[in-house]
Amino acid sequence: MQHSWSADGAKGYSLQARLAPSPSGGRLGWGRAPRSQAHPLHAPRRLAPSSPSLGGNKASVRRVQRGFTLIEIMVVMALMALLVGLVPIAFGRLNESAQYRETVRAVLTDMRTARYLAQSGGADVRFAVNLNQRSFGVEGRKRHIVPEPLKIRAVMAQQEADANGDMAIRFLPTGGASGGSVDLLRPSGGGVRLRVDWFTGRVEQEPVGP
Repeated sequence: MQHSWSADGAKGYSLQARLAPSPSGGRLGWGRAPRSQAHPLHAPRRLAPSSPSLGGNKASVRRVQRGFTLIEIMVVMALMALLVGLVPIAFGRLNESAQYRETVRAVLTDMRTARYLAQSGGADVRFAVNLNQRSFGVEGRKRHIVPEPLKIRAVMAQQEADANGDMAIRFLPTGGASGGSVDLLRPSGGGVRLRVDWFTGRVEQEPVGP
């Protein structure tokens, strides 16, 4: 399109526009600039393909390939040595607790059995303890042995001791007893006292401090 200005007397100026022929044919129309003459700011841009980030992958591969350091290996070995040292101690305490409970239960059972046999049979029955042999039980029956970690003490009437080293608590058919007590102690010093009441023959237990 071409523009021209012409003077029109005092009326001013008038704009005359001429339509340039279209490059595509004889028809008149608005012409388009060739594609090669497009403004550089409106030209399409080609984006370069973005390369994948390799920083994180390289860091992870480096961490995997690094392995264990000398300090880490020493820490692991120290922990293993600590565990190996603690396992026998923990096992020994568990074994000691089990032996203690079993021994206390056996003494209670034999004392109550002797009392029952005396009342049901109408004859005296003795519960005997031998401190030298670390044994106890109903007289005339199989004796129990106190495990080595535990200690046993006994207080009984002097007339119930014999030449074999046995001390005994005599249970009577009437329900009474000669009286006495047996202490079972742990290596720490604490334990339990099993006491037989001389009047009723009942067996009672109470804690013993170190």
